Amino acid sequence: MRQLPAALQAALDSGTTTLCWCWKLSTRDGAALGFTDHDRDVSFDGLTYGATTGFTASDMQSSLGLNVDNLEVAGALSSLALTEEDLLAGRYDDAAVEIWAVDWSDPDQRLLLRSGNLGEVRRGDIGFAAEVRGLAHRLNIPMGRNFQYGCDAVLGDARCGVNLADPAFAGAGSVVSADEAWRFRVSGLDAFLPGWFRHGLITWTSGANAGRDSEVKAHRVDAAGVVMELQHLLPGAVAAGDGFDIVAGCDKQFSTCRAKFANAVNFRGFPHMPGNDFVVRYPNRDDASNDGSSLAGAG
Repeated sequence: MRQLPAALQAALDSGTTTLCWCWKLSTRDGAALGFTDHDRDVSFDGLTYGATTGFTASDMQSSLGLNVDNLEVAGALSSLALTEEDLLAGRYDDAAVEIWAVDWSDPDQRLLLRSGNLGEVRRGDIGFAAEVRGLAHRLNIPMGRNFQYGCDAVLGDARCGVNLADPAFAGAGSVVSADEAWRFRVSGLDAFLPGWFRHGLITWTSGANAGRDSEVKAHRVDAAGVVMELQHLLPGAVAAGDGFDIVAGCDKQFSTCRAKFANAVNFRGFPHMPGNDFVVRYPNRDDASNDGSSLAGAG
């Protein structure tokens, strides 16, 4: 049973309450934002919970055991601290969430009701709805290594060992023209073969997206020059003159690791594991006449 602070319990027992909901959102970059459904700002623990954000929350349900208890928070994109661009850029992905019941007449009287993380976020024209996942959802996340063909290391990390500062794997360029929000022509990368930066990472050094990273979907060369396509739309517009740094991409295959990066010794996949074709192989009469050493479907 949850124990309430004595003063808060006394206020509830009085029959006339001054309670409101407060939500604290802590992003992975260290920023903290506060929101409340009260009609005035509420402050405690050095954070002001803004009242002009249009936040509402679904009912909370808690159960015994390890079931994941989720709820949903909806809000308007009216806060200067909470923008559609930041949501699109993933700034709030898996952000830590605290939900408080607070006596707005005396914020020292409060109770932490739920802690969790931000899950799926759905955006509309003027608002959004976000899933708040309970702590038990961590138990649903696969841990450890997967037994798979592809490499599970991140290109350039300690397990991979590739030096991404090597000029063979890194470059810098700028946008010449943008055909679409996700496709543009660039300069500065003429020395690299087509496809070299596919699956690579662009870090924007100037323009509306400065400081953000983008995954490269395609790297092509045509008669007019070098074309880049991104995997996802950027929150800001891409314009001529925007500068970026870029590193080569890896498709996680053993052949790429060996030929492109000369790094086969550090490959973190299992390229020789038997596949479905091995599982369904069976002996047949032709194989039996050939001393039984071959199996149908081999090769």
